[in-house]
Amino acid sequence: MIGLPLLPVITIEFFGSGFAIVLSFMALRYAWSLVRLQPDNFIWGFLFSFCIALAAFSLSRGVGHMLRIILVYSDHGAIWKKLSPFSGGFNTMLIISASAVTIYYHKGLQAYKAIRSKAEMLTAVNSQLATSAEQLRQLNTHLEEMVDERTRNLSESEKKFRNFFEKSKDIIYFCDINGTITNINPSGRRLLGFNASENSVNFHDLFNNPKDLHHYLRQLLENGSVSDLEMECTGKDGTTRHILLSANAIYDPNDAIIGCEGIGKDMTRMKTITEQLISHEKMASVGQIAAGVAHEINTPLGIILGYTQLMMDDFKPDSEIGVNLQVVERQAKACRRIVADLLKFSRQAESVKAPIDLNKIIEEVLSVTEHTLHIHHIRVVRRFAAELPLVYGDGEKLHQVFINLFNNAQHAMEEGGELIVSTGKTAENVLVSVQDSGSGIPDAIQNKVFDPFFTTKEVGKGTGLGLSVTYGIVQEHNGAIEVESPVVDPITHTHFSGTAFHMRFPTTDKKNVNDEEHQ
Repeated sequence: MIGLPLLPVITIEFFGSGFAIVLSFMALRYAWSLVRLQPDNFIWGFLFSFCIALAAFSLSRGVGHMLRIILVYSDHGAIWKKLSPFSGGFNTMLIISASAVTIYYHKGLQAYKAIRSKAEMLTAVNSQLATSAEQLRQLNTHLEEMVDERTRNLSESEKKFRNFFEKSKDIIYFCDINGTITNINPSGRRLLGFNASENSVNFHDLFNNPKDLHHYLRQLLENGSVSDLEMECTGKDGTTRHILLSANAIYDPNDAIIGCEGIGKDMTRMKTITEQLISHEKMASVGQIAAGVAHEINTPLGIILGYTQLMMDDFKPDSEIGVNLQVVERQAKACRRIVADLLKFSRQAESVKAPIDLNKIIEEVLSVTEHTLHIHHIRVVRRFAAELPLVYGDGEKLHQVFINLFNNAQHAMEEGGELIVSTGKTAENVLVSVQDSGSGIPDAIQNKVFDPFFTTKEVGKGTGLGLSVTYGIVQEHNGAIEVESPVVDPITHTHFSGTAFHMRFPTTDKKNVNDEEHQ
């Protein structure tokens, strides 16, 4: 029989055992739900296994307690004594199982963390691979467009360089270490006088001055560049040119010089113009000196001539003294003529200027000289421009200009030839050319032909003042005169033997007339 004091305890034990069974199976069901939600989650798997062991243990223990109470308090204690060892052993086995699951959790958790770490690393690597794959896919997608754009940029860059290389008026060249030209633009071939078929031209051989070549090579070796080197070179066609040269050394990956690249500007015309300017300045100085000398000589020369003519009245012309006085008079007059030419050259003689038709001036001079020219087998060719503008000048002095030029042409064509007289016009100038077919003027003396007393004629055939006087008169008329020999046809660029003097005179207008009148 159950005593009253034990009834609450037994009741709690009985229903508590049942309630423990219910709670353990509820925990098992909840663990099962978590496992189904995340089958790969290690913690949920462990919790589910633990709940199984716990539910089995609760069931075994609760049923054992409930059965013990029913059998003992229903006077069937003998049956419980027989079942009690089995219940205890079964409970012990289940509690060992729960302990084993708990011990497995710690080892399994370490393995799970290691696996999880590897999994995260693999996930990161997979993410990177996915990103790289996406970038690669985009690169492959746009690769053709990128290649096309880069090709277009390279093509445009090459086209710009090629256009600059081909169209430049300067010399652009590339040389190897020995000076052999490996590439040169058309202007360079033309200026240096060789054609495209020549594939073995040494740039170093074109230097006329060995010192210039030594300076060029030394600068490349020491500084890697040459800047504004003035050099004189003779091309393959024999033409001498003055070049302003700049170049840079070309290096290999080991910083050894393997060649050079450079640009050369043709300064021949500039040097010629500079020499002409120097010559003009010298001519102006000589003119001032000549004027002073002429004035100083004129007075004693006049006295000598006057006294000679007075003495000639006292002696018979055929006497020895009379003949000697005639020689003195003749030489004094020759000196006076030279002095007059010096004054004309220095522009010290008085000038009377008016609007003049140069066609008419030239025709007047030819009417006097053409007969003599024909005697010397010289044919005169007139190429006069119609309606030539007037120039403001001194007719007498301009007559002297063309007389001097025609006389020079005659002396240059001793065996006959052709004298071409041409006139033309521009917006502001009248152009006159006097061209002969003679032997021409050597390059070495072309810059001296206007110098006073310079002549190539034999002694007694010229004073060397004709072209000087001509130069002075042209300058006095605000004009310019240039010599060309040999003569080059401006259209066909054909060279002709002979010499041409080209003159330029400003056309007359009210302003020019007023300026001249006030000088």
